[in-house]
Amino acid sequence: MTTESQSTQTAAGQPAEGNAAPTIQIPRVLTVKELGELMSLSPVEVIKDLMKNGVMATINQNIDYDTAAIVAHDLGFEPKEAAVEEVAEEAPEPPKGVAAEEEEDASALKPRPPVVAVLGHVDHGKTSLLDAIRKTDVVSGEAGGITQHIGAYQVETKGQRISFLDTPGHAAFTAMRARGAQVTDLAVVVIAADDGIMPQTKEAIDHARAAGIPIVVAITKIDLESANPDRVKQQLAGLDLNVEEYGGDVICVPVSAKTGDGLDTLLENILVAAEVLELRANPDRAARGTVIEAEMDRNRGPLATVLVETGTLRVGDVVVVGKTWGRTKAMFDEHGQRIKSVGPGEPAAVLGLQEVPQAGDVLTVVSNDKTARKIVVQLQREAEAAAVHVQPHVTLDTLFGAISAGKVKELNLILKTDVQGSIEPIRQSLERLSNDEVRVKIIHAASGAVTESDVMLAIASEGMVIAFNASEEPGAERLVQQSGIEIRHFSVIYHITEDVEKALQGMLDPVYIDVIKGKAEVRQVFQMKRKGQVAGCYVTEGTIAIDDLAHLFRGEEMIADTKVTSLRRFQEEVREVQVGTECGFTLEGVKDFQEGDLVEFYRRKRER
Repeated sequence: MTTESQSTQTAAGQPAEGNAAPTIQIPRVLTVKELGELMSLSPVEVIKDLMKNGVMATINQNIDYDTAAIVAHDLGFEPKEAAVEEVAEEAPEPPKGVAAEEEEDASALKPRPPVVAVLGHVDHGKTSLLDAIRKTDVVSGEAGGITQHIGAYQVETKGQRISFLDTPGHAAFTAMRARGAQVTDLAVVVIAADDGIMPQTKEAIDHARAAGIPIVVAITKIDLESANPDRVKQQLAGLDLNVEEYGGDVICVPVSAKTGDGLDTLLENILVAAEVLELRANPDRAARGTVIEAEMDRNRGPLATVLVETGTLRVGDVVVVGKTWGRTKAMFDEHGQRIKSVGPGEPAAVLGLQEVPQAGDVLTVVSNDKTARKIVVQLQREAEAAAVHVQPHVTLDTLFGAISAGKVKELNLILKTDVQGSIEPIRQSLERLSNDEVRVKIIHAASGAVTESDVMLAIASEGMVIAFNASEEPGAERLVQQSGIEIRHFSVIYHITEDVEKALQGMLDPVYIDVIKGKAEVRQVFQMKRKGQVAGCYVTEGTIAIDDLAHLFRGEEMIADTKVTSLRRFQEEVREVQVGTECGFTLEGVKDFQEGDLVEFYRRKRER
């Protein structure tokens, strides 16, 4: 952390007139105090500028380079990112996914097994299909082995291996993508021959498409009398998945987990699809992989299922996994058998980590314990800094700027409507808005409330949710607050196309509505020396909060549109007052309350 040029500065940190701004080298993460020292300024000055930019941080809190650079520029400096410390050279890279091997010597690359995600509707036979393939009985439970459900299994057919991910569902599959981990090469979408395509089937297909991976369809339960595979194929055509026998390019295999019919054909077709992808990796380098799932084993400690992407992971290797580290004490395959090494495209359960990692965390082998500790400390600091500086997702408000900056080429939308009949007209209207600079793409559309799965798909695809007369499930609301993803609500179809079109052209003006929160009646007026008039009132409806806006009515006439400036219960300042209670408040600019005045308290909510 050094200052490259020493120019005369004013007390506020600004360079004296006529002098160039001094350049400072800022590391990718540092504390508020360290930034102040770097600029020879009080941390208070830094905190003030952070607050001006909407960031609340304490003196010892970590901030990232982007946030620090904004503050430095505001205070008269020219920021530059400092060279990364040597220890970070071994730090885990951002996950690139199994299918995206980095540039390496072509002669070192060797074929690796394909990694297959099994997706589909609940009860359509995903696990039973894997049971039949593995010739074991996971449904009724395995005895003994600690890894009876490690979330990943490997099978061998005709001398070639295939790694299957038995994900709980497409939401879990997409949750990993949302965290940056793209670990699958292709998806097997399981559809029951008797039920046909169900809402979750369509979701699974949309999630696989959004991931950009090939789809193989397995039509299960063909042994049932009510089975109708041809109907399923016709339904697939309605989703633009044309099977090979209808002149399309989608592999579709009828199978029965009960009788075993079609299983060999399914495996052969997976290998054919994988061959087209030319999957290769270097097994002779330090391993890098991704955590599929993890748990705390009561007897053995943290246990993580890891899929190795490149290199070979061995017992005894020192690894950094997300924000924890450890030395691999032991590794197990899906049968609970100890193994000594795991190569590219292969899964294993790993013991020896200090803490339980998260699904989607990157595993990287490093040289020694000391290096691992340093990397983890650095990663923890960066995670704290990232929590302060949240990178905003694309919204309709920021869309035009993102297009102009060349950051957005596709606007990915998840469309949720109240009824099925609304989907197609809205889809067609939105897709017609595509232009030379940006394509409007509906990656998933369905009727019903906005779910966690919808928000997760929006995060993973860097998109947003359009809700037409559709509410949000509680889990979706929580995820939206955490992630910053936009859900834009509409009740008129043409407002949707109008707003998206204006956003594409950079002309979108927000529309707000007033949401009434509470009402109160003024019953007594007090004259206070410092505060002026205080209204003593009774809350007749809802609640009143200190940051509410307020309409003051006298009879039928509204005489003030203002906001609450103070709120008291007896002699104490309070933040909120409930219905049926008495309180005193002041309103900004109001100096002539009268008994009998009515006050309506509201919040301004963005409608579109």
